[in-house]
Amino acid sequence: MIILTGGELTLDEVKRIVLDNEQVSLAKGAEETIRDNRKTIEKLISEKKTMYGINTGFGKFSDVVIAEDDLDDLQLNLIHSHACGVGDPFSEKISRAMLLLRANALIKGYSGVRPQLVNQFIDFLNAGIHPVIPQQGSLGASGDLAPLSHLALALLGEGEVFYQGKRMQATGALEDAGIVPLRLKAKEGLALINGTQAMTAVGVIAYFEMEKLLKQSELVAAMTLEGLNGIIDAFDHDLHQVRGHQEQIETAARIRSYLSDSNLTTRQGEVRVQDAYSLRCIPQVLGASWQTLNYAKEKLATEVNAVTDNPLIFSEEDKVVSGGNFHGQPIAFAMDFLKLGISETANIAERRIERLVNPQLNDLPPFLSPNPGLESGAMIMQYTAASLVSENKTLAHPASVDSIPSSANQEDHVSMGTIAARHALTMLQNARRVIAIELICAMQATEYRGVEKMASATREFYEKARTIVAGITKDRVFSPDIEDLADWLKNKEESEIKQKGGVLHE
Repeated sequence: MIILTGGELTLDEVKRIVLDNEQVSLAKGAEETIRDNRKTIEKLISEKKTMYGINTGFGKFSDVVIAEDDLDDLQLNLIHSHACGVGDPFSEKISRAMLLLRANALIKGYSGVRPQLVNQFIDFLNAGIHPVIPQQGSLGASGDLAPLSHLALALLGEGEVFYQGKRMQATGALEDAGIVPLRLKAKEGLALINGTQAMTAVGVIAYFEMEKLLKQSELVAAMTLEGLNGIIDAFDHDLHQVRGHQEQIETAARIRSYLSDSNLTTRQGEVRVQDAYSLRCIPQVLGASWQTLNYAKEKLATEVNAVTDNPLIFSEEDKVVSGGNFHGQPIAFAMDFLKLGISETANIAERRIERLVNPQLNDLPPFLSPNPGLESGAMIMQYTAASLVSENKTLAHPASVDSIPSSANQEDHVSMGTIAARHALTMLQNARRVIAIELICAMQATEYRGVEKMASATREFYEKARTIVAGITKDRVFSPDIEDLADWLKNKEESEIKQKGGVLHE
């Protein structure tokens, strides 16, 4: 059970709640804080104070004053009109992350909602009810309005949800779970949808996946070094220490550790004096990719505990302040930066694939074919990797540099942060397939060199991967192999292999 305070949620706790379905509860005293904040709103309404989105319209309608009898309808109309998302739904884990992050923001007690609204989020999380939320439609600056409106629909017993492995109407899921649909009061609809929780939820999942992929890409690169009799001197500690980038130093250390007992690597001058950059510069490139990940981690760790509503209610001063905390620029930049790291992780891997299959660049069988000429071997796998890398280069274009005015130019600068985060996830899937192709080729090359000569760490990884994809003994349809290995890397390796002291152990 993880206790939510609104300000102390860690990324590790997000992972446990979202990926491991750990239960949650409100911190002691949280309901009182929320209730006190709600009383401030009710007091100001009774005093006929004009407050955006509470007793006015939204966006360009902010100058339209709403009658007190219509305030509840105003909030329901908001949710209905803003639920304009389109496209395939987000995954259940992203939907669950959105529930968690929006609840955590509301718990802090600046959004003017009632405790029962926050408890509705808690009940959904603990029952495993996850709203069906279309991926497309957010500008990432008035809050993630469209995605969060679809999330809000489910809390009201409307729309669709994922529940117990099925996609179904929310009414049925709430009835089965014994949860009463929420009825919105003044300010609560706006509080549900003003925020960056869609882009942040996608960003957090992208962070988790990228962290895993970078660890795996280092190990696969180490295996490629063995398949090409790579020069281990390029990973010397002193060489990397004098440059000073910590992530580069750590990547080099891990590669050295993985290959510490290998009989397939060489020293400079034994076979060649220097390797190509795609081998020699693994720490410099992957270390820089780790830097993009660390930057994203820093911004995400802040945003999961951020208040991104508008307006905000400060109870001690009886103050309602309209601002722009819903603007997603910090996360948009972070996701666009992360995309560069994803792109280059795959880019350099594709160049290593080329070195594994190109007979002009190695002494291995051409295209790792068991019968060159009659059989093409891994020739077209490199084509696929090149295609995926090229697609990633297109997706790496920053979404955050674009802006289209909305709401009759009232909302005239937007972040497109949710697009940036979505593109990052797509790029990760592409990159994972490239790493899977490199792994297939690296395994084939090390078999040619002699598996018994491999380092213990890479040999262990090789043996596990061989349970998923067999060696190339003749041409076959390789598409399922690539997909199966990519799926294995995504879903199984983290639980099956743990890192300790730079060497992988079960």
